[in-house]
Amino acid sequence: MDATVTLKDVAARAGVSVGTASRVLSGHSATSPAARERVRAAATELGYRVNARAQALRSARSHAVGLLVSDVRNPFFADIAHGAEQTALASSYVTLLANANEDTAQQDTYLDVFLTQRVDGIIIAPQGEGRGDLRALEQARVPLVFVDRTVDGFEVPSVTADNAQGVELAVAHLAEQGHTRIGYIGGPPSVSTGRARLSAFLESIARHQLDDDPALITAGDFRRASGGTAAAKLLAHHRPPTALLAADSLMAVGAVSEVRRRGLRIGEDLALVAFDDIEWFAELDPPLTVVAHDARALGATAMRLLLDVINGGTAESVVLPMRLIPRRSSSARPTHTAAVRPSSV
Repeated sequence: MDATVTLKDVAARAGVSVGTASRVLSGHSATSPAARERVRAAATELGYRVNARAQALRSARSHAVGLLVSDVRNPFFADIAHGAEQTALASSYVTLLANANEDTAQQDTYLDVFLTQRVDGIIIAPQGEGRGDLRALEQARVPLVFVDRTVDGFEVPSVTADNAQGVELAVAHLAEQGHTRIGYIGGPPSVSTGRARLSAFLESIARHQLDDDPALITAGDFRRASGGTAAAKLLAHHRPPTALLAADSLMAVGAVSEVRRRGLRIGEDLALVAFDDIEWFAELDPPLTVVAHDARALGATAMRLLLDVINGGTAESVVLPMRLIPRRSSSARPTHTAAVRPSSV
């Protein structure tokens, strides 16, 4: 064995990441046949041998778990992380927090890191449709729990909110206020919550016999800028909505900015309801009506499920309820003219 040859040298020769090389040489199954062949050939060519003592040390539990959230800038996911972290600490586990940034490639980068660090399990708010390293995790039987979002075709325990209940509460509330043209700012169809909330919105609109004009439906990416863009599109319509429903908190913030930019008064000229009760939403003028669910409970419950799986148990998926918190932002009555007020900017 050449003591100067490192794992990094083997990875470079094989054309794979250091994490992949490490998993191949330690016998981890979360690797492709092609990668295993290249890494083993490179190790033989370079005279590299696995350090058996170090490998034995790594085989023990790390008492660390990975938590991959969709966007650390979103207060909703910060609350999920806090609930998960505190629950882990109570069981003597530490949490390694990572940010997918609503991007599948960045998700794969951190999943690879988690595997390299040999975390005992992973909680993830998944991006996309389950390609890449997410499928490798499932095949490797790494203890895994989904939080807030799910991926079709994965038999993984999850903790989610009752999206259908939340959308129905919002639509029913606006319908009671007399609104028939509700503009919907939804999430991306590539994400389970985006699909579930849109489906629930269409069902609620039909149930309450409200206007089903396709022009009232827009989609963002769960980020602030897309909420503003969607609101601008809705309000520029020749028959603009008299109320808006934003499918997450950051898009709601973007919508609020756009409404104000146009010189409209939320709660007077236009009603607005947002998903997720961010702490400072109640301090805005006017305070925002929200469909709320307990993000900390989502994180805490997901961590309890993960620890059960790590310890050899089984875990059943959990759906947590939502509730409507009415505030002044949804008090506007429909006028059919206010939303076309000229911009004051």
